[in-house]
Amino acid sequence: MSSSFCWLLLRTLEGYYSYQIGAWHIIALNSMLDTSPDSRQGKWLADDLARNRAHCTLAYFHHPRFSSGPHDLRQSAADLWTTLADAGVDVVVNGHDHIYERFGPMTKDGDRDNEKGMREFVVGTGGTSHYDVERVADHSEVRNDDTYGVLLLTLHADTYDWRFVPVRERSFRDSGTGSCH
Repeated sequence: MSSSFCWLLLRTLEGYYSYQIGAWHIIALNSMLDTSPDSRQGKWLADDLARNRAHCTLAYFHHPRFSSGPHDLRQSAADLWTTLADAGVDVVVNGHDHIYERFGPMTKDGDRDNEKGMREFVVGTGGTSHYDVERVADHSEVRNDDTYGVLLLTLHADTYDWRFVPVRERSFRDSGTGSCH
């Protein structure tokens, strides 16, 4: 067994790893582990982002940094968000809150930045009951708390398209296009 395969297997078992899909670098992270910059995952993430030469990058992990749902924000999401924003990541996809929400591009501090900010999607719409949208978070562009469905992302060389696909007999939709920076 090659050492690179062993390394990938270890990262996969710990719940964080990365891979390429066309022009995109995709990063899977584990927000249940220590995500501080000095943790194993934090150091791995910084190294992975430093080696990344892709023009477009997407990261996904369970706990959202921002949400209009009921859960308190977790420090793990803040640590990951900061590291990803500093590296110029384009898209972040999360779950946890049982709602659908799309945010405008934001900085590491949660300020709006249409040119270099990350767009976050919260997609907790695939299972048990929905949560109520309790307050509208800053820079939330679209939110829904009563429709099950999935987010379809189409990744192009310099852009991405999103489309929320609801279950049958539901009318909520969301779609659009974003650019990589």
